[in-house]
Amino acid sequence: MKSVKNIQKITKAMKMVAASKLRAIQTKTENSRGLWQPFTALLGDLPSADVKKNVVVTISSDKGLCGGINSTSVKISKGLHKLNSGPEKETKYVILGEKAKAQLVRDSKKDIELIITELQKNPLNYTQVSVLADEILKNVEYDALRIVFNKFQSVVSFVPTVSTVLSPEIVEREAESGGKLGDLDSYEVEGGETKGEILQNLAEFQFSCTMFNAVLENACSEQGARMSAMDSSSRNAGDMLDRLTLTYN
Repeated sequence: MKSVKNIQKITKAMKMVAASKLRAIQTKTENSRGLWQPFTALLGDLPSADVKKNVVVTISSDKGLCGGINSTSVKISKGLHKLNSGPEKETKYVILGEKAKAQLVRDSKKDIELIITELQKNPLNYTQVSVLADEILKNVEYDALRIVFNKFQSVVSFVPTVSTVLSPEIVEREAESGGKLGDLDSYEVEGGETKGEILQNLAEFQFSCTMFNAVLENACSEQGARMSAMDSSSRNAGDMLDRLTLTYN
């Protein structure tokens, strides 16, 4: 009875901590959504793009006790890897977070290009994520980056989401084939940069903005899932305590 009471105290405290963290990060997450939307309008988000070099960026948490949120991201990443693998295709992983690392290292070690952990050690900000995005772009060759994360909807609801960022060459190819992607003619461009240079800069900026939003959305979903998990644990501990008390009496 005493040990169950102690566990219940811990789970209740963890729920309160998750609730306070969620409040702090939710506003940031909602504000970050306006960053990547203009890029989607200009450069598109083509999950069906058929390219040779795919990179799956899996975003997960560093800590557990938050339900099945990380398993969902890993399952989708594995599905994308399978879908985009073939004789002339190459698919690599970039992993953010300890939990996805632990699951993917077991059966896909040779396909992992980069692992980054302890992302949430400090409060998340755009500078930190843009440095991270730059690190990924320097170390990984890609035609399409597919970012897998959990989009926050409410404390009890998150949606597994995939955002696709195409390389400037692929955007140019799609634009030349008559698509609306990278259509810069309807915009007034200052400076003497070529279309290729502008697309290069836009693609890099799009990736850092999409990453920033994805990391925040996932962190928000993680705290919401942890709140729900700890609430269930506290209730279960209460039920167990009732049964033990009855038996004891």
